[in-house]
Amino acid sequence: MTHDDGLVLVPEALRPTLIANGLRDGDHVPVLKLFNPAGPGTWLITELGDDGDTMFGLCDLDMGFPELGSVSLSEITAVKLPLGLTIERDVSFQGRVPISRWMEIARATGSVRAAEAVVRELPAINGTEPS
Repeated sequence: MTHDDGLVLVPEALRPTLIANGLRDGDHVPVLKLFNPAGPGTWLITELGDDGDTMFGLCDLDMGFPELGSVSLSEITAVKLPLGLTIERDVSFQGRVPISRWMEIARATGSVRAAEAVVRELPAINGTEPS
């Protein structure tokens, strides 16, 4: 992975929040959504480790079992999809609620993608709506 590849998925502007979340315990609101535009795979990221590669969040490979866990930025960046596509960042994503709530809804609905429709209807916690 080149430094530029990682910046496409995790821009510099989001890194301070992701790193700060990784340094403190808490039920953080997801900062970043990554997804496979050609098929299964959605990741809601709350934290970035001090190694600049290890991310933590809600991972869903569309098998009906979304789970919290770690994922490697370099591995996600290296994924090559059909037609020259790559994993993308949802630039309009707003986390709105803590990751534990996302997890609860994703487990109930079977996927992060299905949970998004539910979360859109929930009131956002303070500080997660654009001004």
